[in-house]
Amino acid sequence: MKITKIKEDITSELASSFKSSIAIDTEATGLQIPERDKLSLIQICDEKGNVFIIQPNKNNYSAPNLVSILENERILKIGHFLRFDKNSLEYFLKCKMKNIFDTKIASKIVRTYTDGHGLKNLVQEFCNKNLDKRLGSSDWNKDINELSDKQLEYAANDVIYLHKIKSELEKMLIREKRMELFKSCIDFLSTRVELDQKGFKEDIFEH
Repeated sequence: MKITKIKEDITSELASSFKSSIAIDTEATGLQIPERDKLSLIQICDEKGNVFIIQPNKNNYSAPNLVSILENERILKIGHFLRFDKNSLEYFLKCKMKNIFDTKIASKIVRTYTDGHGLKNLVQEFCNKNLDKRLGSSDWNKDINELSDKQLEYAANDVIYLHKIKSELEKMLIREKRMELFKSCIDFLSTRVELDQKGFKEDIFEH
């Protein structure tokens, strides 16, 4: 696995190299975005398995080349629990993330034989790998060059399996005739993120 560390923004050349899909994930200083915590890292994996870990500019979060990919409707963005990542990216990078596939939503819709829908569960089932998630609670906001190899590997592991997982879940959604239901949930995700940003954390559909 090749990991490339990048500060502030990807180059226009790298942006143009992404053709049809990328896997994406983020790390932050905590889970309360944007009230308290900040976006720390953005991980991207291309279809060839190359991983790019980007540390945005913490003063202005300006990343026009990365934004051009996030807003490109021709490039699929695959993520796990994109409710969090979409919220973080859109709030801090001031963009609208388009054309997404959320593996957690897909799993909950089609893997009804289990209540295990975490990334660790999906990697185990579809990739026969056991993820070590112990480094998830790390100080991701320190300089990217100060992150340990183990931390970088942890961050990369959150994206390198997503293309395979997406492919397997997609087959299941089609087989079980739940693809349209999945797409409807994805369409609603933008509204769910907007509700999060406006402070509506509860399920508004509950009695």
